Amino acid sequence: MRRRPLTVLAALLLGATAACGGTDRPVAGPTTVPSSAEPSAGPSATPPAPRSSPPASASPAWRVGASALPLRPDGFGQVLDTPVVLRRRTLQAPDLLPPPPGGHWAARVLPVDAGVRARMGSTWSPACPVALADLRLLRVAFRGFDGRAHTGELVVAARVAGDVVGVFHRLWSAGFPIEELRLPTTADVDAAPTGDGNLTAGYACRAARGQRRFSSHAYGIAVDLDPFQNPEVKRDLVLPELASAYVDRRDVRPGMVVAGGPAVAAFRAIGWTWGGTWTSSKDWMHFSADGR
Repeated sequence: MRRRPLTVLAALLLGATAACGGTDRPVAGPTTVPSSAEPSAGPSATPPAPRSSPPASASPAWRVGASALPLRPDGFGQVLDTPVVLRRRTLQAPDLLPPPPGGHWAARVLPVDAGVRARMGSTWSPACPVALADLRLLRVAFRGFDGRAHTGELVVAARVAGDVVGVFHRLWSAGFPIEELRLPTTADVDAAPTGDGNLTAGYACRAARGQRRFSSHAYGIAVDLDPFQNPEVKRDLVLPELASAYVDRRDVRPGMVVAGGPAVAAFRAIGWTWGGTWTSSKDWMHFSADGR
């Protein structure tokens, strides 16, 4: 299987522009412990019609990652029309961690120990520019597209850990929905492109797409947020590859990062920049401390 650059998943981003460093394709973790004060520390297609109409509130079924896309010469999947059921995407990934107790905001900043390192797989190696001792695991509460409280994880540089916890607290308070928040793994890196990933994630050691330098994600100072609703676009490439319906930013739907919205405001408050402001390309999912 041809190895592809990491994203969106997270695109980072797996469900990512040259500055985002490429797209990440984009594991269950230990039990969440709450903390109230840790911020310091394919072609367009519709599934067969059911025999009876579902309730208006029911979401259409879609199995994420079920079908690999035909490959382009550059190793990414073919950019295809967004399937009808994903044009207003409100899916919710299964929980890998217990929800925050009482449905309240909770966060922890933890070291990257041997167990976390094992779960990170090939997304980190001794050749990466940041040592494990200088990374931190963040376990944070988030709002899902189902309106419920969930717990997720991401890894970032120790020096920005408190700031990033603050960002997720602001997203929580604003009710900004997130579909999936977990660590990218070796399986994500090695998976064939399916174009429908939507992993919000931070750290992943990889080169910037089409370049030899490391991406901001490899330094732990970048986060990709809801990649499917906020794709990366450069020339004829859209990542994730099935997210073309979200290239039209005038049609604002849940999970989209927009100028003046809560996500841009939360990251701007810690001095980070947004890939949605770039001119030669757009990376609406991508926020970074160094502007790359």
